[in-house]
Amino acid sequence: MRDWRSALLHWGIPIGAMVATIGVPHPGKTLVWIAALVWMGAACLMNARRCGRTHCYFTGPFFIVMTIPVALHGFEVVWLGPDGWKWLALTIGGLGGALWCGTEKLMGTYRR
Repeated sequence: MRDWRSALLHWGIPIGAMVATIGVPHPGKTLVWIAALVWMGAACLMNARRCGRTHCYFTGPFFIVMTIPVALHGFEVVWLGPDGWKWLALTIGGLGGALWCGTEKLMGTYRR
């Protein structure tokens, strides 16, 4: 990210929205989480195209794909148990962070 304002816009707002809806019932939480994941995924994909940052090629699609289990659990198509939202949050944060750090460690910071 170019500066703190850009980081706040692309990451702080959607992550903050997800955290703010932890206690909110469906459909509010589900819709906010889906929107936040699409927002972050799109930001990553645009950043990958703009500057070629390695992790963005992986985190962008990952965040967008994570909308599927969020929607399935949120709309009660697939029940992930009483701690389903916690497991989704840990998966999104943990794997997102691992993709961010791991891909750049293995492949370098930039792909161009």
